[in-house]
Amino acid sequence: MAHEVLNRPSYGNRFNPEREKEAEKEDNMDVRQDIASEMVKAAKTKDKEKLSALRMIKAALHNKEIDLKGDIKDEDVLQVLSSMVKQRRDSIEQFKNGERMDLAEKEERELEIIQGFMPEQLSEEDIKKEIETAIAEADAVSIRDMGKVMKILIPKLTGKADGKAVSELVKKTLSS
Repeated sequence: MAHEVLNRPSYGNRFNPEREKEAEKEDNMDVRQDIASEMVKAAKTKDKEKLSALRMIKAALHNKEIDLKGDIKDEDVLQVLSSMVKQRRDSIEQFKNGERMDLAEKEERELEIIQGFMPEQLSEEDIKKEIETAIAEADAVSIRDMGKVMKILIPKLTGKADGKAVSELVKKTLSS
């Protein structure tokens, strides 16, 4: 009788822990599929700048996957995209200071493309609410506790808010 149980067909994988891993891969694949489809569109329309930016994103995600020696999670994708946004903003600032408007404009176009794959940015009010929650959670009372607060905030706000702006708001809030 035990032999019959083993030969029964499977009726789905609702209780299969491997399914969770597969679902996570599918979520990450959404961003990659979006990038791939955008690359096809850019190639068909001969939009070289967009195609170049998309290839950079794809390469950065691939490098992160190699670094982690496996599949990357949503947080990792957000981290990669956030760091690319930060790099572009820094480059734009440097190019404007160096009066290289042509390069600054190129970086701004890349920045727009990268931000298209990121979640919507939080408003300043939402960021302040998160900061207040983190300050209460960390029992922060002075500027010396800024590290504790940022340690709580960074995982929550990565990709949803500019780290520099968050840092300045935390500093302002703890100073008052």
